[in-house]
Amino acid sequence: MLGLWKTWKALEARGIMGINRRNADYVLKYNKRSLYPIVDDKIITKERAIAAGIHVPELYGVISTEKEIEKLDEIIGGHTDFVVKPAQGAGGDGIIVIADRFEGRYRTVSGKIISHEEIEHHVSSILTGLYSLGGHRDRALIEYRVIPDQIFKSISYEGVPDIRIIVLMGYPVMAMLRLPTRQSGGKANLHQGAIGVGVDLATGLTLRGTWLNNIIAKHPDTTNAVDGVQLPYWDGFMTLAAGCYELCGLGYIGVDMVLDQEKGPLILELNARPGLNIQIANDCGLTLRTHAVEARLEELKARGVTETVEERVAFVQEMFGHIPPVEG
Repeated sequence: MLGLWKTWKALEARGIMGINRRNADYVLKYNKRSLYPIVDDKIITKERAIAAGIHVPELYGVISTEKEIEKLDEIIGGHTDFVVKPAQGAGGDGIIVIADRFEGRYRTVSGKIISHEEIEHHVSSILTGLYSLGGHRDRALIEYRVIPDQIFKSISYEGVPDIRIIVLMGYPVMAMLRLPTRQSGGKANLHQGAIGVGVDLATGLTLRGTWLNNIIAKHPDTTNAVDGVQLPYWDGFMTLAAGCYELCGLGYIGVDMVLDQEKGPLILELNARPGLNIQIANDCGLTLRTHAVEARLEELKARGVTETVEERVAFVQEMFGHIPPVEG
């Protein structure tokens, strides 16, 4: 028992945040319960983002009742590829990604052929709350399928890689690239076997990777190195993430974004209870960074000023970025 206590004290000294501290000092402190629906429901998040001029995957349609399932064919229209997902789903569950049509049927990104009736049945399951938080009745949304930027081709297996940035009161504090693997079924979900790769806040260069809680240097499926990759539009991603504080009003969030090869950076969803594996990927504790931001907020409050999105991004990049930008 003494050994465990010493281990935990050593982790605390490194600023490693545990789930109890995350919940008590950040989620409960900075996130009003009344605002949770904004981030827990992907449709509400999307509508808020569109109203704020923030780019998101295009919404083709929403199905809210069993009766509306008959509108599915009309919603899909002439689209050969699209995504069906639960509005209140979590962890990537309940998402079907259609990549193409084949002989009157649909082909998923994994190559499985499914019928229109199977998609209708899946939508019906979504409506019953099979995939929703708490098992409550849900809505199904049909939206644009993101096509990952070519930069990810060598370090990702199927699916869509995404970028998670944790934001405290509008200040990005830590970032991670999540890469699908064969084991994760092409989903960018760490608990299902995706890779988490730390990202330097100042430059957008990838750091080391973590897979199933082990430190790795190469993608297990492509065998290519996951570190040292320069993510395009990095300042744009940082600005998008920082601006999500004004978008939803929640003070402690995870912002999930994707890089589409044609549309550029897009907001995918927001999370009011972001996981803590991001610390392993960055070999750095969240607490040291959150404390620095809280000290900054106290300083600004004493001076009676607030910072713009651009100023907040500049502050964290100077404070937490540890790799100098490449010149030339």
